[in-house]
Amino acid sequence: MDTPLHTIAVVGLGTMGTGIAEVLARAGREVIGIDVSDAAAGRAVVALEASTARAVERERITEEERRNTLARFRTFSDLQAAAGADLVIEVVPESYEAKQQVFRELDAVVRPETIIATGTNALSVTRLAADSEHPERVLGLHFFNPAPAMKLVEVVSSVLTAPAAVEAVTALARELGKEPVAVGDRPGFVADGLLFGYLNQAAAMYESRYASREDIDAAMKLGCGLPMGPLALLDLIGIDTARTVLDAMYAESQDRLHAPAPILKQLSEAGLTGRKAGRGFYTYAAPGTAEVVDDALTPRPLSGATAGREVRSVGVAGSGTMASGIAEVFAKAGYDVVLAARSLEKAEVAKARIGKSLARSVAKGRMTEEAREATLARIAPAGSLDAFAEVDLALEAVAEDLEIKQQLFATLDKICKPGAVLATTTSSLPVVACARATSRPQDVIGMHFFNPAPAMKLVEVVRTVLTSDDVHATVREVTAKIKKHPVDCGDRAGFIVNALLFPYLNNAIKMVEEHYASLDDIDAAMKLGGGYPMGPFELLDVVGLDVSLAIEKVLHSEFRDPGLAPAPLLEHLVAAGCLGRKTGRGFREYARR
Repeated sequence: MDTPLHTIAVVGLGTMGTGIAEVLARAGREVIGIDVSDAAAGRAVVALEASTARAVERERITEEERRNTLARFRTFSDLQAAAGADLVIEVVPESYEAKQQVFRELDAVVRPETIIATGTNALSVTRLAADSEHPERVLGLHFFNPAPAMKLVEVVSSVLTAPAAVEAVTALARELGKEPVAVGDRPGFVADGLLFGYLNQAAAMYESRYASREDIDAAMKLGCGLPMGPLALLDLIGIDTARTVLDAMYAESQDRLHAPAPILKQLSEAGLTGRKAGRGFYTYAAPGTAEVVDDALTPRPLSGATAGREVRSVGVAGSGTMASGIAEVFAKAGYDVVLAARSLEKAEVAKARIGKSLARSVAKGRMTEEAREATLARIAPAGSLDAFAEVDLALEAVAEDLEIKQQLFATLDKICKPGAVLATTTSSLPVVACARATSRPQDVIGMHFFNPAPAMKLVEVVRTVLTSDDVHATVREVTAKIKKHPVDCGDRAGFIVNALLFPYLNNAIKMVEEHYASLDDIDAAMKLGGGYPMGPFELLDVVGLDVSLAIEKVLHSEFRDPGLAPAPLLEHLVAAGCLGRKTGRGFREYARR
């Protein structure tokens, strides 16, 4: 195993195998591509020719480097071609039988010191190694799709793997320009272990008809900054592949969050496996393409839809960051805004905060000084909710405490004129409980903005069973006028974003509790392997561990699923006053400001 890994065989030339072969060949390795299908081997060669041609056009490599790269990639249909390889990476279908057959044949072909790596993301590396004649040389090498672009590589050790083998492939990953993360052998490893639970919950949410596929995907892209929505990502990965991974995860964890949503089985068995089939959660122009085309489930404008109420003035209750951000959004969109706090002084401080925010926009060239002054002139600070007497839309952004909100809504009910829309920005409390504090529950709705409100495009529109159609239409119209993207969801804990985000964060904490991976490795895995803008522990410390714990408790209380119970480590940190960045310490320590 001290031999440099210069000649590498890739067994299985599907999308992932082809991508790995390209990475290796472009990094100067001799690559032996092996596939029983001559057609697959031919497609791999064509793909490499096309990608290197694009690289030449973009002046990333020279024509000579392209020729050398292509010369280093040879294809064969027999495993005998791997005889001289220093490393073999198998990327055949996710089946123990298929992979074990490859391992048995390789044992008879390759040198005793040759390292054998499986590209599995769902099967037990230990089980595969145990069937090998030399289990000490077997490990997992999990690339992410597309392999040429994605930086993460999970290096998976079993209890049988020799440390020298791990060191050799870890060094190779770094030489390829990748970021290797060392993990133990369990289904999904780090990135997929967290990712697929989240994808499964999204599929279940869609199956329950809680929200449309378009709204679920838009919510997670706009609310969390993710590159793709979960249902579109399932189509890209392959719904059959996702089901296989989840089956393996559930077999080990027995966590209901990992039990594949029935819709995954239904789509898989119908052959609707995603992009590769031309249809999955979405319908595509042709198999293998990314172009989504309309189908029977595509939302269409409703003829004769209910008209909304006229909104010219808006009242925002609260003086914190969210309240001032929402007031700024409405004022910039041309609405007259009353910003009410518990005192006029607090309301004026909130308006001053808006002034500073707008000044930054002027400094960055995003708005003119005239526009800034006009926006500020539309905001009237007030020290009492009595100033809401004539507003058309009253929106609260006070503390996330149901008793406080109910008292506020009872006050709004007495003050606001008939026909005014009353909205809450709650992220986790029942909207209907606020509505029932009034004599006009039909006028109450949820408008969940995301922080910072001026920058974040998403608004979750939460109607209760009592909300009238014209109030719902009003809020959707207003949301569009303030240049936000509305998504519809029902009045249940977490709505869309938090219901999908916080179980993922909770599972990340459990990984640390179980000493499976470090904070840094988990954060790196999700940023590099999942395209997340922040790792889970970075995000938890930003959100606040006390806020996160409160949301976890609400989700657990509503859905009664043991898998949603807050991780004990989260509870312990909150009890110790370690709440994240705002206290200087959470999962990590921060310099005091």
